[in-house]
Amino acid sequence: MRGAVYVNGKIMPADQAVVPVYDHGFVYGEGVYETLRTYNRVPFLYDRHMRRLRQSAERILLDVPFDDASMLRWIDQTVAAAGDLTEAYIRILHTRGVGDLTYDLKSTPAPTTVIIVKPFEAYPARVYNDGIRLALVDMLRNHPRSVNPIIKSNNLLNNALAMQTAYRSGAEEALMCNYRGELTECSQSNFFMVRSGAVLTPPSAAGLLEGVTRAFIFELGRELGVDVREETLTPQDLPAADEMFITSTTRELSPVVNLDGRVVGDGKPGPVTTQLTELYQRRALELTRALAKSSA
Repeated sequence: MRGAVYVNGKIMPADQAVVPVYDHGFVYGEGVYETLRTYNRVPFLYDRHMRRLRQSAERILLDVPFDDASMLRWIDQTVAAAGDLTEAYIRILHTRGVGDLTYDLKSTPAPTTVIIVKPFEAYPARVYNDGIRLALVDMLRNHPRSVNPIIKSNNLLNNALAMQTAYRSGAEEALMCNYRGELTECSQSNFFMVRSGAVLTPPSAAGLLEGVTRAFIFELGRELGVDVREETLTPQDLPAADEMFITSTTRELSPVVNLDGRVVGDGKPGPVTTQLTELYQRRALELTRALAKSSA
């Protein structure tokens, strides 16, 4: 187990990091998290990830007793302790903390903060060159009045069960609908489809996590003159897609060339997806290079 882990001010090798079993993040799943990756050894879109972490924490009445500068310093220290990394995978977990086996917030006086750092492992080249298989699964995304998907919660059972269904079908990601039968998002990523040159993605009102990468795609679309917009989509819209792709922090954009055994478009990554991917990668390197120079 490679890497290093920060737990409430202490940094240790990954295989030695522990939290108490009475931590409410463990016994109840009460916590939020963010996943980042570095380019030029700089966490990409860090401020946006931290803004979402705070918003998620606020929605579950979880205090965040540190500022962004402190968290970035702890990340840098943990990256340094992880050894000679080319680029880093970073996962921040912030939980309710240790307390009695009760839901009473007064039982957990201090939250727990964990930072996991390990080498970033890029997806195989065939993911981007050849594309991936997607499965539309029966598992519904959480109802917004249950555990709202807009909260990036440590409780990922809904996502895990959907992903396990996709694995059994030979797919690499699971696409889910909401209780109304509308498309929402994938188990670990946001979903986009291209139709007649326009890039469409389900709206936030469908009940989904508003991905940091998802939002960045809207900015890249404006830069390229590509129409990227939210639109209510259903499974009946999928056969009309010329292209599909999914987005997340670690995978950037992954073209989808097969859905439930049906070929998408011509069975190859499409031109709009490729154009957006190339600009995304270029901007990620440029923005982090500028930050690296300013902090040197």
